[in-house]
Amino acid sequence: MAVFALARTRPYSISVFVLDWALCILLLGGVRFGIRTFRETFLPMRRGRKRVVIVGAGDAGEMLLREMKRHQHLSYDAVGFVDDDPRKRNAKIHGVRVIGRIDELAAIVEREGVEDVIVSIPSASGREMERILEICRNIPIRLRHLPSEGDIVRLTQIRDVELEDLLEREPVHLDVDSVREAHRGKRILVTGAGGSIGSEIVRQIAAFEPGQVCLLDWSENALFFLERELLDRYPALPFSVVVADIQDAGRMDQLFAEGRFDRVYHAAAFKHVPLMEQNPCEAVKNNLGGTRILARCALRHGTSRFLLISSDKAVRPTSVMGASKRAAEVLLESLAGGTTQFVSVRFGNVLGSQGSVVPLFKKQIAAGGPVTVTDRRVVRFFMTIPEAVQLVLEAATLGRGGEVFVLDMGKPVKIDDLARRLIKLSGFRPDEDIAIRYVGLRPGEKLFEELLNEEGGARRTEHQKIWVLHGTGGDKAAVEPAVDDLLGAACRGDRDATLRALRGLVPDFHSTNPEFSPLTVEAARGTVP
Repeated sequence: MAVFALARTRPYSISVFVLDWALCILLLGGVRFGIRTFRETFLPMRRGRKRVVIVGAGDAGEMLLREMKRHQHLSYDAVGFVDDDPRKRNAKIHGVRVIGRIDELAAIVEREGVEDVIVSIPSASGREMERILEICRNIPIRLRHLPSEGDIVRLTQIRDVELEDLLEREPVHLDVDSVREAHRGKRILVTGAGGSIGSEIVRQIAAFEPGQVCLLDWSENALFFLERELLDRYPALPFSVVVADIQDAGRMDQLFAEGRFDRVYHAAAFKHVPLMEQNPCEAVKNNLGGTRILARCALRHGTSRFLLISSDKAVRPTSVMGASKRAAEVLLESLAGGTTQFVSVRFGNVLGSQGSVVPLFKKQIAAGGPVTVTDRRVVRFFMTIPEAVQLVLEAATLGRGGEVFVLDMGKPVKIDDLARRLIKLSGFRPDEDIAIRYVGLRPGEKLFEELLNEEGGARRTEHQKIWVLHGTGGDKAAVEPAVDDLLGAACRGDRDATLRALRGLVPDFHSTNPEFSPLTVEAARGTVP
């Protein structure tokens, strides 16, 4: 073009220069495109790379294959797709063909020498995932999953199929803006911060730019590991770590005076039902007494919001643990109307929490069995820890004081089915490779957990997965002396008086423990209105 502009004569037409430019671009681009196409389509698969089949020839499957081809140095070679859509049969995606239906996986794996099967259907239901798992049960392959949804797919997102993938649950949607606004710049105390729920609360709050987060727990080991994680993952997060007992009133008052907390997430609790049946006084002192100490500190030092992590076992409780959590709810409801907004959030079991049934089952399976289930009929509500905490943070923004929020946990799951799914996930056959033994209900346990009282007047909030109960506790004039009597008996170590007083504060407490039932029935007289 410079020659054309400077020359006095015009030996060539301007179209020659335009065509020359266009042909150069096409040739350079074409060479690069041709080399890439030849390498991706015709070169043989490299040794040492895993031959995989991708389940699902949709958008996620296409993006996954593109990532595999982009990162040739990694360990995957896709030999084909399987998809139940007949319109996709024999179609090619980036040179890889759809070679069959999902129910043909066994034959395809054997024919193609496949080592891994990757499910790339992010919206797959628990029932669909269980069907794929059942098809792959007798195939010597590793079943993996790409759970992420969105416009970006990375190979690092591929993981083994987990138990939560097999459960029927709708996704939880968080109002990120309102939750961020509620926590930005705030000084926050999380009790029980080393536990499953407490630590997840800390992780999620870390993303919302808090002014300061105080991690409180009695377990130094749990706090040590959480501290190391936060330093690595959230180096800009301002936080402090406190090893202390929530029953130490003097230390708690000092902590609140120094911390000037805007919000408290109270997750510290004794939660193991059988252990608390053996130690009822300790359950009451910690779950109720510790809550009262913290609530009084919040009132004294101007904390604006206090949220108690409660339990579905507080509904018509049959255990000391459940009754002690219900007593804590009643206490906070009686404090409504002051400068601090007290609310409780009640939900069921969370998958993978410390001491829960899932880690126990995994240990039993790893040891070769048997897996111990209390009763074939037992059902429980389950939710993942991140989902439960998302809803807890959402509920914290909705409360105005005195409410008990109840999380919609979805459909209840049979523990027997849960055990069988875990055995299958581990590559074994229930009742054949791994035995299941039924050991009967333990003291304080019941067959069916509930989330709502029929008489509670529950209504759905603006969030479809959060319900709210109003006015289910007693008035302060009646609750305060009842709590004093209960904690007095517990501090004296008087088990019988503690159980009677607990039934007095929680009238619908009907123990299933043969040792306790006569005492709790006797205590029905003189209950708190």
